[in-house]
Amino acid sequence: MTSVLSDQFRSGTAIRLIASVALFAAIALTEAAMPRRDRSFSRRARWPANLAIVTINSIAVRILVPITAIGAALTAEQRDSGLLNRIPLPGALALGTAVIVLDLTIYLQHRVFHAVPLLWRIHRVHHADLDFDVTTGLRFHPFEILISMLIKACVVLAIGASAIAVLAFEVLLNATSMFNHGNVGISEATDRSLRWILVTPDMHRVHHSIVRAETNSNFGFNLPWWDHLMRTYRAQPAAGHLGMTVGIDQFRSDEELNLLPLLTQPFLGGAGRYPTWTKLPR
Repeated sequence: MTSVLSDQFRSGTAIRLIASVALFAAIALTEAAMPRRDRSFSRRARWPANLAIVTINSIAVRILVPITAIGAALTAEQRDSGLLNRIPLPGALALGTAVIVLDLTIYLQHRVFHAVPLLWRIHRVHHADLDFDVTTGLRFHPFEILISMLIKACVVLAIGASAIAVLAFEVLLNATSMFNHGNVGISEATDRSLRWILVTPDMHRVHHSIVRAETNSNFGFNLPWWDHLMRTYRAQPAAGHLGMTVGIDQFRSDEELNLLPLLTQPFLGGAGRYPTWTKLPR
């Protein structure tokens, strides 16, 4: 049984990697052909650190996380534990339910990382990017990736999501994170239509505005519904997509685009004015 679980885990990892690399290449090429905004910095200045941190995150998860989300699903299935393993639902409905619950989990996790000053210090590595493109969707501090993986594993164990459902969600999450961070020009009509079912680049770019109220909006990565239901939706940035400033008001030096500053940012300076649980001066 252990051998079977190990083989299934490796297959899931391979599928995620192939899907991620293929989509990354497609979005990067689309950005070059039809960019939404002019770049403030070259790819050569930003991409090495943003891509290096992805490698570090992958290694950290393999070494430090005792059970991944897919591993948790295989464990729940083997032990017949978790809500969906106790309630007989058709396969497609069980899969869809698991994906929706996991997407809501990521939305709520995102809100908490913006609310708690200590967690914001970790998450702000993602927001401190001085441009907005496909690599921004991969730029997360290792601490955030580790915490997120543990949260997902706990939720998967609790709901008894199948390994197929978790794999589908992980592939979807990686894909939508890269897509909605893409510097891709999409027509207003297409954007309006897509926003009914998917977080678009224009929708999520608002979340990367330097303006605090805009940073604390549009938290969804995949489904746009949670922002509407939780009243965190903001249609457009006040300065417009071409006029808005991307990033936060800390760490705006060119040197902050390098790998070492990315890894040390959580330990530098104060939490700043962005956490929603911070009392601002009147």
